[in-house]
Amino acid sequence: MRSQAAPHRGIFLSGTEGRQIMKDIVIIGAGTAGLTAAIYALRAGKSVLLIESQMYGGQIVNTPDIENYPGISHVSGFDFAQGLYDQATAFGAELVYETATAIENEGDHKVVRTASGSSYECKAVILATGAKNRKLGIAREEELTGHGISYCATCDGMFFKGKDVAVAGGGSTALGDAAYLADLCSKVYLIHRRDAFRGVAADVEKLKGKKNVEFVLNANVTAVLGDQNVEGVEVTDKLTGEKRVLPVSALFVAIGQEPDNQPFANVVDLDPKGYISAGESCATKQPGIFTAGDCRTKTLRQLTTAASDGAVAATAACAYIDSL
Repeated sequence: MRSQAAPHRGIFLSGTEGRQIMKDIVIIGAGTAGLTAAIYALRAGKSVLLIESQMYGGQIVNTPDIENYPGISHVSGFDFAQGLYDQATAFGAELVYETATAIENEGDHKVVRTASGSSYECKAVILATGAKNRKLGIAREEELTGHGISYCATCDGMFFKGKDVAVAGGGSTALGDAAYLADLCSKVYLIHRRDAFRGVAADVEKLKGKKNVEFVLNANVTAVLGDQNVEGVEVTDKLTGEKRVLPVSALFVAIGQEPDNQPFANVVDLDPKGYISAGESCATKQPGIFTAGDCRTKTLRQLTTAASDGAVAATAACAYIDSL
């Protein structure tokens, strides 16, 4: 299975004693929201540093075909992300691969600290940390991730062409993953803990029409079988308690996402699910700290809303800096 792509580009700023040259804006996260924010801020004449812990582009890089972005009929997630990156860096954005661990308020400026011990000074911060895949929380899940357990069907589905696989989840992502895998795999079990799906009804009907897709409803994945690789999954019926083993070579987990905002809970408010509390203005409770994209409270998380947030947050950050 394909592992997380390694970062391959990054520009470290010069500085002394671990403290870097001040930028106008530090953006934490280089996904769609973060890169869009960088483009807008740079066009407004501000200097920008992006801090990214994995790879620019975010999760969209794993999507083979985007067809719902206005004005672009079809584009791969990788090409979309590459275009954003190239545009931002052409305007002068700088990028470092670090994990941001804290934001400190030091009067007229902020300091962003990272896991490596580096610190970056700036006048404003935009949090665009996105969200990560939610785990099932079962035994050996981490151990078998990359050995049959995957969180991205479009990334890893080809590795299981002609084999039997399972998808866990009941939302639009799970339905889409099952449809994608049904065209590659011999059989797809779609496991959902309820008796009805949360995804689009039309997508459910399409899956019902596929002979190699079996719905396993009112059931939870309770165990993964196999020594070095996944050889099956155990599901337990929620109503009867009956256990069943599905002989599959892979389990694709699609049960939603969760944000990773806890390191910044001292400077921004988080809602009960851990998302940063901010409205359409993208402003947080802390002057000079803004947020954009999937990491903030919102009803719709799409490329279009991430890009919109990036533009709004950057514009607000620029106005804040100009008011200092």
